[in-house]
Amino acid sequence: MKPGLLWCALALALCSPVSAQWPAHQAAGVPRTADGKIDVNAPAPRTADGKPDLSGIWMSRLIGQNVPGRPPLASFGNAGIGIKGDLPFQPWAAALQKKRVAENSKENPDGLCLPESLLQLHLDPQPLKVVQTPTAIYIIYETNYGLRTIFMDGRSLPPQGQPQPFWYGYSVGRWDGDTLVVETNNYRGDGWLDARGSPITEAATFTERFQRINYGQLDIEFTLDDPKAYTRPFTVRIDQRLMADGSELIEYICHENQQFMKKVKVD
Repeated sequence: MKPGLLWCALALALCSPVSAQWPAHQAAGVPRTADGKIDVNAPAPRTADGKPDLSGIWMSRLIGQNVPGRPPLASFGNAGIGIKGDLPFQPWAAALQKKRVAENSKENPDGLCLPESLLQLHLDPQPLKVVQTPTAIYIIYETNYGLRTIFMDGRSLPPQGQPQPFWYGYSVGRWDGDTLVVETNNYRGDGWLDARGSPITEAATFTERFQRINYGQLDIEFTLDDPKAYTRPFTVRIDQRLMADGSELIEYICHENQQFMKKVKVD
């Protein structure tokens, strides 16, 4: 198998369709077309205070097209810029990324049952669930049962290094019109940005801009500013689609009977 593709293949092989895991259930109170299907093109719902309601179960589209004037569309296994090419690495970061690829991504946190980066979590071909409240937004990721808290109570980001860096960092959010802007810092400096081993350091700050385009589409612009690893900030876009009736997260117990390091060999 070609370097860099192993983790994509494994994730896709292990990812069962969610609809096959739960009994069929038609959600109430959602817009529908004449044939009873969810009207994904209906207007996005709003909360009692008039803000867009991002709640729901979402999953990224692995294949999509770039839109003129918009950040390039990221794809699973590639943080990249939507086209073939390199990210704006610092020299040491480029060397480390190439080394990780040459080693067939054997230290990828996902394959070791460790938390993925925020970008990987958005791109992973497994669903996520958004739970929106006035003071916090919670994102539950099926992969590795990840749980993330975005504070919406007006607090500021803490200084780097305070508190102790977390796997998912420290996130605060605010509304800019109908766009949810989330800033995250205090991220661990030993993580992977993507499945091909692009590094992240403790200097990283992530900015995400969430827009619910309509009932069925959630658009995320993801910007990384990490001056230790990259020569400039860069932005990619993630296209999330609402899951159908009856969808729900399933158990993801990564360490249960974990035999990966013993049995998988890479040619």
